[in-house]
Amino acid sequence: MKTVYLGLGSNIGDREGNLAAAMERLAAAGVRVTRVSSIYETEPVGFEAQRWFLNMVAEAETDLFPMQLLAHTLKIERSLGRVRTIQNGPRTIDIDILLYGKTVIRTARLEVPHPRLAERRFVLAPLVELAPDLRHPLTHKSVREMLEAAPALTVRRIST
Repeated sequence: MKTVYLGLGSNIGDREGNLAAAMERLAAAGVRVTRVSSIYETEPVGFEAQRWFLNMVAEAETDLFPMQLLAHTLKIERSLGRVRTIQNGPRTIDIDILLYGKTVIRTARLEVPHPRLAERRFVLAPLVELAPDLRHPLTHKSVREMLEAAPALTVRRIST
C-alpha cells in the first residue's frame, strides 16, 4: 500500500457536491481515503475570469500503480463532466496526484510530485492541515515551508 495525497478542486455547478462525488468514486476505484482536509475557497490562478474554486486534499492508501491511479482519476473527472477546453479554466472537478509515497515520476503523462506543488497555495494550505512536516522528495522542504514561501493567493477555509 502506498500513501498518496490528492488535490481536488471544483468551480462549476455544485462545487461541494462535485468534491463529495469525486471522493465516493475514488473509494470505488480502490483508493482508500484515510483523511481529508477542510474545504477552502480560493481565487482562480492563471485564467482569472471564472468562479472561485473549492479545494481540498485527501490522504489515501492504494495498491494502484501511479499510471493506474492517474487513469482512475481521469475517468472520475470525465464521469463528473470535466471537459478540458481552457488551460486553468473552469471545471466540474479536478483531481491531481500531488504525492505518491516518496516516488518521483517524470513521464510525458505524469509528473509526481506535482510539478507546481510548491507554487500552489490552494493545495498547500489544505495539505498543511494533514501533513505539515511531510517533505517534498526532491527539494526536501516541508509542506509548511513550501506554504510559507508560496506566492500570495486568497485562500479561505470554509468548512472543517
